Amino acid sequence: MCIRDSVKNVDYMATKEEVQDHFKSCGSIHRVTIIADKFTGHPKGFAYVEFNDAESVENAKLLDGTLLRGRTIQVLPKRTNVPNKGKRSRPRGGYMPRGYGRGGFYMRGYQMYPMPFRGLRRKFKPY
Repeated sequence: MCIRDSVKNVDYMATKEEVQDHFKSCGSIHRVTIIADKFTGHPKGFAYVEFNDAESVENAKLLDGTLLRGRTIQVLPKRTNVPNKGKRSRPRGGYMPRGYGRGGFYMRGYQMYPMPFRGLRRKFKPY
């Protein structure tokens, strides 16, 4: 089973071979992936290094704060996605009862009143 570490602050001109040479002292490397923007193809400044065993991952954490092409890199364990993280408690669109800021009526006690008058609205006159 392969275990990934994420590497932040990678130089934009760094290649996979340079990242692999930097981490080869840690142990056997399965794969190096440099993340790039999907529209432009330019690197985003971080990479994933996939190791074959857990001991190599522990050795890679010792390289946190070292220089790679003149930039200090950060070595962190790969983040796992947490379900429902960042979800809103209320849905963005769809049906919303009246009185939630979409006009119409607002509630005052048990009776429903129309919205207050907001002045004259001018009609669109194209000519």
